[in-house]
Amino acid sequence: MNYQKITPISIADGDGCRVVLWVSGCEHNCYNCHNPDTHDLSSGYLFNETAEKRLFDLLKPNYISGLTFSGGDPLYPLNRDEITRLARRLKTEMPEKTIWLYTGYLYKQICDLEVLRFVDVLVDGPYVDAQRCVGKFYGSTNQRIIQNPPLLYLGLKEEVISQEKHLL
Repeated sequence: MNYQKITPISIADGDGCRVVLWVSGCEHNCYNCHNPDTHDLSSGYLFNETAEKRLFDLLKPNYISGLTFSGGDPLYPLNRDEITRLARRLKTEMPEKTIWLYTGYLYKQICDLEVLRFVDVLVDGPYVDAQRCVGKFYGSTNQRIIQNPPLLYLGLKEEVISQEKHLL
């Protein structure tokens, strides 16, 4: 898996202070995408042991709420195994940290993926420029903020989607 960058502190990509991993690879090609440089799967840098160590070191401080996966698309088919592995590792080593995941896929397209067992908040749907908004934690009004997708994945809870499009 390749990545574009690791943002050490962000307050725009989920609640609290978060570390963000911006992965490469996206097939959605959304018009006026905010991150078109992340579409090419081979762009950026190889996510290797050094990058992983840096990522997990950045997550250690108490003031960091958790990790956000963005991109590109973390759920681009060739990214899924690595993103699942990283999410599992984070929940094993730092269970108090939350995971946000942004994807251009709709929940119904990815609802059977193992990674959802580890994700606390999923923001789904492609960016639609005609529905652009300056909302909190999403870019267009068609996108949804889905809380607790692990419960949905396991069939323990009915789908509850934030109608207000925000958590706070």
